[in-house]
Amino acid sequence: MNHQLPIRIVSKVVRGYGRGSKDLGIPTANVSRDNLTCSIGSFDELPTGIYWGYARIISGDGDSSEKNGKENSNNKISGGEVYTAAVSIGYNPTYNNKEKTVEPHLIAESKHPQRHASSTGETMFGDFYDTTIVLSVVGYLRPELPFEGLEKLTLAIKKDIQDACTLAKEENATNKEERDWVLLHQQ
Repeated sequence: MNHQLPIRIVSKVVRGYGRGSKDLGIPTANVSRDNLTCSIGSFDELPTGIYWGYARIISGDGDSSEKNGKENSNNKISGGEVYTAAVSIGYNPTYNNKEKTVEPHLIAESKHPQRHASSTGETMFGDFYDTTIVLSVVGYLRPELPFEGLEKLTLAIKKDIQDACTLAKEENATNKEERDWVLLHQQ
């Protein structure tokens, strides 16, 4: 798996099924399969699994995220900030999806006011649909697995988030290069 990593993706954030926020309390920024630029080819070539990486959300002007032309001040996400991400690429076997999705959960730093704002104690930002996401998928965590019930799925995702945070803090050349790419990439 590592021979393809890191994978660099630039796309738009689109509406997903809404299950990350509503069912799990772990919202994701669903990556559009249209308008996608990817370092390994097409959307369909992306390898399935659970990964970690870095992400940044930028609006059309390259600055902070805006919703319908109005700044979302309660759940503001800075266009200049790089977030650690736990990323699902695949078919969400617990839900039996027929279409492949790419769904990064952006993780705020521990002291950020939105870091523990969701119903399950994970990061909860406001909506940033139609903004650009810059995503580097740096490392593999585990395969996609079907879970018996949402509680077990939520526990597995929370572990993925912990693992992503641990790995993203490691000081090494790949982490630095990918964080820098995400930070400096322009639309």
